Amino acid sequence: MTSKPDIVVVSPWYSAAMDELEQAFTVHKLWLSKDKDALLASVRDTCVGIAGSSWCTAELMDALPNATVIAHHGVGYDGVDVAAATERGIKVSNTPDVLSDEVADFAIALMLATCRRIPQADRYVREGRWEREGDMPFTQRVWGRKVGILGLGRIGQEIAARCAAFKMDIRYHTRSRRDVPYAYSSSLAEMAKEVDILIAIVPGGTATKHLINREVLDALGPTGVLINVARGSVVDEDALIAALQDGRLGAAGLDVFADEPRVPQALKDMTEQVVLQPHQASATHDTRLAMGRLVMENLKAGIAGKPLLTPVN
Repeated sequence: MTSKPDIVVVSPWYSAAMDELEQAFTVHKLWLSKDKDALLASVRDTCVGIAGSSWCTAELMDALPNATVIAHHGVGYDGVDVAAATERGIKVSNTPDVLSDEVADFAIALMLATCRRIPQADRYVREGRWEREGDMPFTQRVWGRKVGILGLGRIGQEIAARCAAFKMDIRYHTRSRRDVPYAYSSSLAEMAKEVDILIAIVPGGTATKHLINREVLDALGPTGVLINVARGSVVDEDALIAALQDGRLGAAGLDVFADEPRVPQALKDMTEQVVLQPHQASATHDTRLAMGRLVMENLKAGIAGKPLLTPVN
């Protein structure tokens, strides 16, 4: 009987997908190990692949010198040292496309929840306030509003298509203009000044850190709404909290945070103008299974010396 290839998995993902992974590989679960150095040493010579949904450093690559592929579970791969992998001849993959529609759906849901104050309305009914106080105060409409999308990659374009169905006036900001039927803004701050709702969907990392800062938040203004389904690092969280507390920003719907899963108490306390979610934009059974299977197929291809299905480098 042929033994299954050894791989090290840094962090877990959807359990059904991991069960399938274990049918194809001998999986060494680094996140469960009490002595990670010992685990890595035990598979130093036999491990041929690395997978995970979080970090992958140069030090980890050096500890597993025979690994030929790093299969990242997720679209954003800012936790993977891609430059170090490339330098070592290691192929890196991610999981785009299979989650684009799911995240786009969620971005629209979060926009609706924030503007129409759906969580607040749910509490209003449950707490008996409808009976005691009468009708809840009016909320903001979504259809026909001006929306700015920061980032127009695969997911950004799906978000834009959904916004079009809401008859919204769509603008976007990226490093370069795209061949799309939406208005292009060369300046993020200028776009924020022109729109009612700003949706962030750019990768994390140093290049996008704090792109949404005080200047952008002030430009969005006291009736503006920020929706972040990108990375927590994209927003200057302190500036965001201050803008919300001071009334310089109207509302925010946030699925991602700077130090997950730790969320600032100040954001938790702002129950009326902030909607919080636990980084779950792609978290459906269907999509997480598809993501896990894509990780597995990339591992198989990389270990066999074949082109990756969704290469990063």
